[in-house]
Amino acid sequence: MATFFPGESHTFSEYLLVPGYSSCECVPKNVSLRAPLVKYRKGEQPALSLNIPMTSAIMQAVSGPRLAVALAQEGGISFIYGSQTPEDEAAMVREVKDYKAGVVTSDSNLRPEMTLVDVLALKERSGHSAMPVTEDGSAHGRLLGIVTSRDYRPSRDSRDKRVEEFMTPIESLVTAPATATLSEANDIIWENKLNQLPIVNDDGTLVGLVFRKDYDAHKENPLELLDADKRYLVGAGINTRDYEQRVPVLVDAGADVLCIDSSEGYSEWQAITLRWIRDRYGDSVKVGAGNVVDGDGFRFLADAGADFVKVGIGGGSICITREQKGIGRGQASALIDVCQERDKYFRETGVYIPVCSDGGIVYDYHMTLALAMGADFLMLGRYFARFDESPTARVNVNGNYMKEYWGEGSARARNWARYDLGGDKKLSFVEGVDSYVPYAGPLKENVQGSLMKVRSTMCNCGALDLAQLRDKAKITRVSATSLVEGGAHDVLLKDSTSTSSVNFG
Repeated sequence: MATFFPGESHTFSEYLLVPGYSSCECVPKNVSLRAPLVKYRKGEQPALSLNIPMTSAIMQAVSGPRLAVALAQEGGISFIYGSQTPEDEAAMVREVKDYKAGVVTSDSNLRPEMTLVDVLALKERSGHSAMPVTEDGSAHGRLLGIVTSRDYRPSRDSRDKRVEEFMTPIESLVTAPATATLSEANDIIWENKLNQLPIVNDDGTLVGLVFRKDYDAHKENPLELLDADKRYLVGAGINTRDYEQRVPVLVDAGADVLCIDSSEGYSEWQAITLRWIRDRYGDSVKVGAGNVVDGDGFRFLADAGADFVKVGIGGGSICITREQKGIGRGQASALIDVCQERDKYFRETGVYIPVCSDGGIVYDYHMTLALAMGADFLMLGRYFARFDESPTARVNVNGNYMKEYWGEGSARARNWARYDLGGDKKLSFVEGVDSYVPYAGPLKENVQGSLMKVRSTMCNCGALDLAQLRDKAKITRVSATSLVEGGAHDVLLKDSTSTSSVNFG
């Protein structure tokens, strides 16, 4: 006879925080969101910490190099997706580690034989008006010229006109060498009244662009997440099948932390993978594991050597594991259970293993609830998929700008290696969908806006850091009718954007 699980299955929307005493010093600017990323012993400091409790999901539609840099600048970390060859994933890791602050790698590149039709289509998808023209159309190919909105007239020029006929050629461009500092590049921009400045290697290949509009944005970011060599921190996803080939190339590329990407982590396959890494690298390679939804799962991965444990099955917006397989648990209940086991494990062993809440975040306030319930940091997919820096193109859907977003368990992702089922046979069903999410603009202003709400709520609870939030938070269950009461009701809204909580899509 089946065992009936004694725990409950509730979501974040079924809870609210009850305000606590707030002193005069409890103002958002005084709140620290610093969080441990990997395990540490009592009385010691973790080898890696986050300055904001945010990581981006191990997903094709989310975590590419551009988003990894933008998130690291804000104090979080991205996990480059592993559903690609080990070599391609390692190249993305290197791109982040080699990133030169202020230099943007263009994702809107042209070949000389392309036409005005292609230019207009690319501009519509990306929103970018400055497009480098390289020999092979790649981001780092030999630079031949650049196309901006001043180079063509859509109302008069033939749509068949080739890019090489109307681009501004390299001979007419002001460029800067790869050795130029950001300060020197900005001086060139201002002295020559430029909107953008191509940075070029000695062999003529494109490094990237520095934009006039980004001058202020490239000033020092006080919370940026850097390694000992002042390079941005970046993580990478691995699986339990090709880890013997993948882990060495990612370590060689400079990945700061790895994470096993799996639909269900309470598995011997994860223990085998962790043991292989520990046998060859000891504790020098940091690796998280998951996902689990109860204390038993946490204890299993903790004993197997995980540096952090991810919580959540079936709670992601594009995940259909629960309806396909009947496996999972409400994210709030799963998180509370696992965090209680984490604290018990810490009392017993003196080893603190951070917990990452992965999935179920729909509104900004859900972030604060997850942290109050015990999560050390969050992993977010849909939230980051909406931003300029995510790898997907911006598209127009029925007059609204959207970005494509698909699950790693979807047919489109073809990420069969994330399923810990052994062998090489592909699954005959999917656990994710292919979708759109509303385009939301740049990462920086969105993240800062969300975290301002988190800090403000923490102040309402009398907490100036995440440890205090966990200690002081008073959490209450809410009824269905109180959920209605908590939003705008019994009025006709003039502007639907004026509501206090943002649904991420």
